[in-house]
Amino acid sequence: MDAIMQGLQWFIGLGSNVFLPIIILVIALIFGVKPGKAFISGITVGIGSIGLGLVIDLLSSTLGQAIQTMGESYGVALNILDVGCGVGGPLAFSTTIGILLIPLSLVFNFLFIGLGLTKTLNVDIWNFWFPGFLGLVAWSVSGNIFVGIIASVVAVMLQWLLADIFQDKISRFFGFPGIAISHMMALSGAALAAPMNWIMDRIPGLNKLNADAETLTKRFGIFGDTVVMGLIIGAVVGVAARYDAAGIGTLAMSTAAVMKIMPKMVAMFMEGLMPVAEAAKEFASRHLGGKTVNIGMDAALTVGHPTVMSTALILVPVSLILALVLPGNRVLPFGELAFYAFGICLMIPFFNGNMVRSLIGCTVYMILCLYLSNWLAPVVTEVFQLAHFDVGSTGLVTFVLSGLWPVALFVLAVTYLGPWGLLVVAAVVVVLMIYVNKVRPAKGTDSSQRVQEAQG
Repeated sequence: MDAIMQGLQWFIGLGSNVFLPIIILVIALIFGVKPGKAFISGITVGIGSIGLGLVIDLLSSTLGQAIQTMGESYGVALNILDVGCGVGGPLAFSTTIGILLIPLSLVFNFLFIGLGLTKTLNVDIWNFWFPGFLGLVAWSVSGNIFVGIIASVVAVMLQWLLADIFQDKISRFFGFPGIAISHMMALSGAALAAPMNWIMDRIPGLNKLNADAETLTKRFGIFGDTVVMGLIIGAVVGVAARYDAAGIGTLAMSTAAVMKIMPKMVAMFMEGLMPVAEAAKEFASRHLGGKTVNIGMDAALTVGHPTVMSTALILVPVSLILALVLPGNRVLPFGELAFYAFGICLMIPFFNGNMVRSLIGCTVYMILCLYLSNWLAPVVTEVFQLAHFDVGSTGLVTFVLSGLWPVALFVLAVTYLGPWGLLVVAAVVVVLMIYVNKVRPAKGTDSSQRVQEAQG
C-alpha cells in the first residue's frame, strides 16, 4: 500500500504538464486511437496546458501584482489572508485523502459509467484536488479522516452529476462536442447562474438588454473589442496602483495580450482532445451498449471565450470595491485574482454570453463567495494545518473561491448530521443521477416516439 501511495505521489509530482499528456495518451489507446495519433494528441494537450499556464502566470504576475499594490493602500482592516486557489492542488495532493482519491475516483467513475449513472469519464486528474479539498474540510469539521475519505468520494459523485446536468448547454455554447467540464469550482457557478438568468428574464428593462462580445464590437467599434477592453482595464488598474507611465503601458499591453493569446491556447488544447472524444463515442457505441461517454476536462478550455475573459477582468476591480464596502467582510482578494475566470466561466453560457447579465450575475456570485469565504476561514485554516502547510503568523487564511456552495453544504452536513449527513447527500446525488441519466432520457425517447407516431 505504501508503495502504491508513493507511486501516486511521484506521478502527481511530475506536474500536470507531464502527467496530463500521459493520461490522454493512455485513455486514447484504451478507446482505440492509433498509437501515433494518440501520442500526438497527448503531446498537443500538454502543449496547450503549458500555454494556458504561461498566460495565467502572465496575468497573475502583472495584473495580480498591480492589484496587490492597490490593496496595500486600502486593506488595513481586511485581516483574513486570501492565499488563492492555486495552492489547492499542492495542498490536497500532499495528504492521504488527496492521493487515495485518485484510484478511488477512477474505479468508481468506470463503475458508475457501466451502471449508466453518469456519462462523464473524468480524466482531469489535477482537478481531483477540489473533491479532495472537500474531504479535508469534512475531516477538519469531524476530526475523523475516514469521514474525510467518504466526503471526497461523495464530492466526486456530485462532480459527475453537475457535469452531466450542464454538459449539453456548455458543449453547445462553447462548441465542444463530446466534452464535459468536470471542474467543480466552475460547475458550482453554473448551478446558480441558471436560476439567476430565470429571474433576470422577468425583470422589465433588464430582460431587453443584450450585449455580447459581437454586439459590443458593432456598437462601440474597436472599444468593444475584447483586446482593447483588456488594454483599457490594464491601464485603469495601473493608474489606480500609481504605476509610472512605463508600468501602466506594460500592464495594459500584458492584459491585452492575455485576451488575445488565451483563445489560441484553448484551441490547441481542443485540437488534442477531439480525436479522443470522437474515439470515446465509438468505443461506447461498440462496448457500452450505445451509452454516451463524455470526456471530463478542465474549465481551462472555456476561459478563452471573449465574454468569460472580459467579465473576469472587470470582476477584479469590482471584487476589490466589494471587499471594501461590504459590511462584515474581512477578506481582501489577493491570491484569487488570477483565477476568477475559472470560478465564473460556466456561468456565461446560462447568460447566453450577455455581458450585462454576466456582470450582474457574477457580481452577485462574488458577494456570496466573499461572505462564505469569511465564514469558512477557520475551517480552511485548519485544513492547511492538517496538511502541514505553514501559515506562519498570518492568523486566518482563506481563498475567495473556497466560498462555494458545495463547501458550505459539506460543512453543514457534517456539522449537524455527522457521517449521516454525507450519506444523505450521497443518496440525493444518486437519485438525481438516476433521473438525469435514466428517467429523463427515457421520457425524451417516449416523447419523440409519440411525435413520430402522430406525424405518421
